[in-house]
Amino acid sequence: MAMGSGAGRVVPPLTVRMARAGNARGTTATWVWDRLDELFVDEDFADWYPADGRKGLSPARLALASVLQYTENLTDRQAAEAVRCRLDWKYCLGLELDDPGFDF
Repeated sequence: MAMGSGAGRVVPPLTVRMARAGNARGTTATWVWDRLDELFVDEDFADWYPADGRKGLSPARLALASVLQYTENLTDRQAAEAVRCRLDWKYCLGLELDDPGFDF
């Protein structure tokens, strides 16, 4: 599996509006993005992946999802569900609202 790529360091505008409308004061996940958006970048993981092969998910996004999972003490299934359903997680991971997330 080759390294996937994030869609960029910009949160989609509709995701921003919906996350802020749902919780104007923010959450831990929105705080992480707003203050630590360069915590992980895909290039940090480049040596871990071969150059060829089927593209996987962005390793920076997976690492950030793991941090959120740890902070909320979630199981893998619960974290995957949070990526699919929670606006603040989609915001933190820079995902579109209709992004299906990933398998646990």
